[in-house]
Amino acid sequence: MSETNKTNVRPEESNIASNPEQAVNAATTKLTAELSNEPVEETTVEFPVKDEESANAGSKPATRQEIIERIQEIAAGDDVLNCKAEAEALKVQFYKLRTIEIDAERKTFVAEGGEENLFIPKPDELEEPFKAAMNQIKEKRTAWLKAQEEEMQANYETKLTMLDELKKLVESAGQESPDVNAFRTVQNRWKEIKNIPQDKVTPLWKQYQQYVEQFYDVLKLNHEFREYDFKKNLETKTRLCEQAEALTTATDVIDAFRQLQQLHSEFREAGPVAPELREEIWTRFKTASTIVNRRHQEHFEDKKEREQKNLELKTAICEQIEAIDPSTLTGYQAWNNATQKVLDLQAQWKEIGFAPQKMNLKIFERFRYACDEFFRNKSEFFKNVKSSLAENLEKKQALCEQAEQLKESEEWKETAEKLTRLQKEWKEIGPVPQKHSEALWKCFVSACDEFFERRNKATSSQRSIEHENLRLKRAAIAKIKEIDAALPEDEQIKTLNSIIAEWNTIGFVPFKEKDKIYKEYKESIDAIYERLHVSANERKLADFRNNIAKSGNSLSRERDRLIRQYENMKAEISTYENNLGFLSTSSKKGASLLDVMRQKMEKLKSDAQVILKKIHLIEEEMEKQA
Repeated sequence: MSETNKTNVRPEESNIASNPEQAVNAATTKLTAELSNEPVEETTVEFPVKDEESANAGSKPATRQEIIERIQEIAAGDDVLNCKAEAEALKVQFYKLRTIEIDAERKTFVAEGGEENLFIPKPDELEEPFKAAMNQIKEKRTAWLKAQEEEMQANYETKLTMLDELKKLVESAGQESPDVNAFRTVQNRWKEIKNIPQDKVTPLWKQYQQYVEQFYDVLKLNHEFREYDFKKNLETKTRLCEQAEALTTATDVIDAFRQLQQLHSEFREAGPVAPELREEIWTRFKTASTIVNRRHQEHFEDKKEREQKNLELKTAICEQIEAIDPSTLTGYQAWNNATQKVLDLQAQWKEIGFAPQKMNLKIFERFRYACDEFFRNKSEFFKNVKSSLAENLEKKQALCEQAEQLKESEEWKETAEKLTRLQKEWKEIGPVPQKHSEALWKCFVSACDEFFERRNKATSSQRSIEHENLRLKRAAIAKIKEIDAALPEDEQIKTLNSIIAEWNTIGFVPFKEKDKIYKEYKESIDAIYERLHVSANERKLADFRNNIAKSGNSLSRERDRLIRQYENMKAEISTYENNLGFLSTSSKKGASLLDVMRQKMEKLKSDAQVILKKIHLIEEEMEKQA
């Protein structure tokens, strides 16, 4: 029976207990309203759900120290369950502020001249007290939940005892005057006991309702009081329906759901209404409840879906960072590219919302470990190459000094070769510290450029002479090609030798034209020799004669070399002649060997004569120069 029914008894009933029999009849009349065979109104009652979005929205601590103080305050208090959402929010804020601190430290490090890829965050002294306070909250919450379970179990056992009391009252009511006061005492105690294990609620309530109805059946209440109680109960349940219907349009679906649970409890505790209105009033209340429950469920389904997508996105980011293989990052650029990728992924992480609560901390710890591991490997890499950077710096500084010493040289060819070698060495040396790289490179390049600019200016006139020589040599080739074939052979040879002598007086041509012009010159001379049927040996002697004219002081050394070569050939010819005397011509094999040896000997004699003529030509030239 509702509290309304207990406080609105008609005046004539106030002295009902003066006569025992009258008291029984009056009580029977009054309790009939609670019988009425109304079906048990079973509803799904859920415990209130704590949600991150409904956490305390008050002022938040601005610093990590303030967060620790607030967490320690929560840990020292007794209301750790209701502060769960706030503690989780403070935890996220604590690590976000830590990330901001690290970013600020990195910027300061770079501003003071440090290299960003060598930055290592300072140890976090606040993390240990923060974790200690969080663990204390967790332990208190665990203890609180355990106490709640024990309390609900105790309540359940108490209600089982009360069911036994109701059973005895029902059994005694059939034999003697019902003990209405004892019955009401049990009812009031029953209502005062609230929480029991969720799986015991419905069966326990049904058994309780069964004993109440049996007690009502025994009382046989009068019709007048029954109708009065029906009316009061209808007013109560109508009010509850209106409140439930107002919750169907509430903006805060979480709070609406919580209020609905209280309305369900009141609706269940309210007494029955007239039989013909029971289905209607219950359907009205249930319809409103269904809407509120559906909106609440949809809210959490949407939230669950968003959080699951966030978890997938965050998992993908972790996998990308974990997939970076430090062994493949062997240079500065590779590490810089990988670092930028990690920084971009960290920026993406900050834009993604919460993951499911049971996974939120785990995925964050995975992300944090992956980032820490990457930057640890990076720090190790740069630590290992620091010594090589210093060595490379010394080597390149030495090359700069050499280039500075050579830039004023006027030994164009030799110095150009040296500088080219220095440039090659520079490329082979590895990187140097970034703060020295640009200045060192400018120093080296400036020295090289200064030399080559001076060389280009100095050799510009030489290039014009080379082009003039190229023109003269082309003219000489044209003269060779124009030698009249109708002239006597000795006149043609004489004219050819004259042009060759002229050719020999012409200086260098541009390097890229050298091979081409000489090939054309040689082909034009060979064409004249072939036309005149000049032998190969005669051609060699002609070329030799043309070349010794410009040999200078090397003629004496060349004469000595040719004399030694001539003497060696004479000794080899003598050996062949001796060997021929020992070979027999009686066999076919012996005759064949003799032919081969004779051919080689004749070839040696011919070559020896050419060498001898070369010696005579050198001696003639030496006499002219004397």
